[in-house]
Order: sequence, then C-alpha cells, then structure tokens
Amino acid sequence: MSKSSVVELQVVDEVVAPCCPPLTERPLTVEESERTAKMFKALGDPVRLRLFSLVASHEGGEACVCDISDVGVSQPTVSHHLKKLKEAGLLASERRGTWVYYRVEPSVLAAMGKLLTAF
Repeated sequence: MSKSSVVELQVVDEVVAPCCPPLTERPLTVEESERTAKMFKALGDPVRLRLFSLVASHEGGEACVCDISDVGVSQPTVSHHLKKLKEAGLLASERRGTWVYYRVEPSVLAAMGKLLTAF
C-alpha cells in the first residue's frame, strides 16, 4: 500500500487509523473494510446523517449541541447519536463550560471523498 493513497484522520488528540485507498485502487483489507463500514454505518441512520450535516454545514465549521439538538428526537437520543458519530471517527468535540461543541475534521471529509473517487 502506498502512503500517498492513504488519508490519515485526526480526531481531537488521538489519531484515527487511516481510512483506506480509493475503492478502484485495490481490494480493501479486512481491517480497512471494518473501519470504513463503521463510518458508513454511523451515517446510515437518518438522524445521525442529519446531525453530521448540521455540524458540517454550521457557520464556522463547528456547532454547539444546543444549536443542533432539534432533529425530532429527545436530547438523550441526540447525545447517543453524537457519541456514535464520534466513535466512528466522524466528529470531534470540545467541552466549553456546560456546552459541548462538535466539528467535522476536514480530513474526515477528504478521506471519505477519496475513498469513493474513481480516479
């Protein structure tokens, strides 16, 4: 595997393992498939996809949980979905006082885009 075909994802102070090369470059390994499936599985839920979109499109590139919690489910459910997005390496968060702010790391979007790029 060439290093130029792998995009490394950064989440807060920990490094998430590289996603994987474009699907057209070579078959994914078992580990790459599991890691990538976790990301797409997290986005496979409509509420999670909406939360991810709300954070990604929020002014300044980050959103307070107080600004994105109106997605038609209870606050504990929002927290659950945000946790799943974080666990999948899709969101990073930072506590500021009583609020938590979420952001999508640019490298996450780049890695996902590169995975699906044909050439």
